[in-house]
Amino acid sequence: MDERPPVRIVVVGASAGGVEALQRFVAALPAALAVPVVVVLHISPNGVSVLPQILSRAGRLPARHASDGERLEPGRVYVAPPDHHVRLQDGHVRLVRGPRENGHRPAVDPLFRTAAASFGPGAAGVILSGALDDGTIGLAAIKQAGGTTLVQDPEEALYPSMPRSAIERVGVDLVAPIADLARLVAERVTPAPDGERLEERGGGEAVEPQEHEIEAAGNPVGQVAAFTCPECRGTLWEVAEGGLVTLRCRVGHAYTEEAYEAHKAESLEAALWTALQTLEEKADFARRLAARAAAAGNDRTAGRHEEQRRRTLRQGDLVREALAGLAVEPADERQAS
Repeated sequence: MDERPPVRIVVVGASAGGVEALQRFVAALPAALAVPVVVVLHISPNGVSVLPQILSRAGRLPARHASDGERLEPGRVYVAPPDHHVRLQDGHVRLVRGPRENGHRPAVDPLFRTAAASFGPGAAGVILSGALDDGTIGLAAIKQAGGTTLVQDPEEALYPSMPRSAIERVGVDLVAPIADLARLVAERVTPAPDGERLEERGGGEAVEPQEHEIEAAGNPVGQVAAFTCPECRGTLWEVAEGGLVTLRCRVGHAYTEEAYEAHKAESLEAALWTALQTLEEKADFARRLAARAAAAGNDRTAGRHEEQRRRTLRQGDLVREALAGLAVEPADERQAS
């Protein structure tokens, strides 16, 4: 860690259990922190986020929702607003309602990727509590650009999946309790000389691919996969990012392999519940037809409808057994965060 370049920006990603983790992280940062901190927490696109107020009360740095086009200033915490990705470009914030990544908007990976592209070795990425693995691809991009990669100790995290994924798939620089992560960030910060613009302190080799921009169209650069996008049903490509693999469709929806598996499991469960509802309605309708035929004295027709009802109920029992055997871990943990 001693040979790492000084930190010029801190980007933080969290999900389930992230509010408590973020409070502790900002509380441990000094009031004189000479770099900006940009935060993404998975939140509902339709909810009202009070995270800036929570973080302002928890620590000594003022926090607010990021605004599109604003210049990043040191000693401030910028929070991703609902339903917008946060990207960094030339020392400024860019808010976009681009395609969801890993089922989220805001997602952690777009912030981390653009931090790597804009700040190179001056970027410090921090992964805190959360489910699944959003942020792993982005943290790998920061690592590849020569930046600093920090992860909360999974034993301390309320939801350890995000930290564990980053640890297992990225050669992270430090795994530690939150207080230690914040202390290291503060130690590695070097204030920019007077008059020097933040965006001139980059120098990394990472480049944010044009495929990730909402304006871009066409096929992602990669190998066509034999799978479809859970959101738009489009073809997916396997795209190499930060030394890892992302599944990305033509319009830009993106999934890690773990997130894709979780979303497909959710889709399967939803399809089975729909099938069960259809079968039960079909069986009930056959019962009504059988009753009407019997009331009219048409026993043969009534028997045919009754046999259809029994066959449909047996099919429903098979679907119930399939549902009982599913072990679905929700891919979208917004309710938990």
